Amino acid sequence: MVASHPSRGVRAAVLSACATAALLAACDRGAPSKGEAPPFQVEAVTLTPRSVDEVVELPGRVAAVRTAEVRARVDGIVERRLYSEGTDVREGAPLFAIDPREKRASTASARAALERAQVTLINARKDLARYTPLVARKAISAQEFDAAQAAVSRGQADVASAQAALDKAQLDLSYTTVTAPISGRVGRAEVTEGALVSASQATLLTRVEQLSPIYVRFSLPNAEILQLRRRAAAGQFAIPRLDRVEVSLVLEDGTPYGAVGHLNFLDQAVDPSTGGLSLRAEFPNPERELLPGQFVRALLSGAPNPNALTVPQAAVQMSGEKASVLVVGADGVVAARPIVLGAMMGDQFVVSSGLKAGERVITSGVQKVRPGQKVTIAPPKAPTPPPKTGQR
Repeated sequence: MVASHPSRGVRAAVLSACATAALLAACDRGAPSKGEAPPFQVEAVTLTPRSVDEVVELPGRVAAVRTAEVRARVDGIVERRLYSEGTDVREGAPLFAIDPREKRASTASARAALERAQVTLINARKDLARYTPLVARKAISAQEFDAAQAAVSRGQADVASAQAALDKAQLDLSYTTVTAPISGRVGRAEVTEGALVSASQATLLTRVEQLSPIYVRFSLPNAEILQLRRRAAAGQFAIPRLDRVEVSLVLEDGTPYGAVGHLNFLDQAVDPSTGGLSLRAEFPNPERELLPGQFVRALLSGAPNPNALTVPQAAVQMSGEKASVLVVGADGVVAARPIVLGAMMGDQFVVSSGLKAGERVITSGVQKVRPGQKVTIAPPKAPTPPPKTGQR
């Protein structure tokens, strides 16, 4: 038997130890150090241009299409109210009754004066008829004939004047029954029975407002007007015709108003008190859901923007009036980016400036990361499949 050389065993042991040490060193280099935390995982969206309809949200106030103030047109005492407050009335419906006795007396006096003038005219015409053949035979003087003709003319004028006085008296008598000047909803009475009303002071009795259709008035800031004009001049979109701009409403409690309206008025001068242009939209209001003075939010739909960038509302951080988002760079490092927000489309903001297509914006985990921190982006979640038929 040949004995093994001892140096060979030693050499094999040394080589095995070196190989094990090299392997451990390689593993140590690939693993993170004990003090270094792994990158935080966030959800992000990659910005892709898409076509959206321009929507501008503005505060507005509801206003009646027509408002008529019902005022006294004769002096007198209010006898009674002839309507129920807060109800709908038609044009010409009686609202108040004013004591008519004085006006009836004036009408009777004016009618008597007219009859007296008519009798005087009849008598003057008879005199003229008798004088006409006599003046041809020189039986009366020309002066007497001229006086007869003047009496007829004066009688005609007196009849016309008396007729006008009678018409005026009858008109005043009709004013003792106060009627609705327009159809609409009549408000509360401003006077009660027994109150003295005056035509010279135009005493207010009540108001009638037409509520269907109805107007919504709002103001478009001048800065937005200038921006829209610049974009239209650059060919980014076409400004639609006024009556083709659709307007939707959101009520004070956040619920949308069902009917859609259209713009029907745009002022041609900037209001110095608001710094904007006054606009008005008309809406159907068959159920009287919209009332004058009510606050609403108006959403104006304009022409489509074919290359808009949008970000979810959850990704936007607000500081006062400034907005920013967190962007993940190609190296995975987070950076804060100030942006200018445009209109809101559902749960998405249209970004006017500050971002470019292809950039990645953090949508979940915004509060847990800081600029300069390295992150990893979670893979997109698979949509939840709908339940099978018959599955409970």
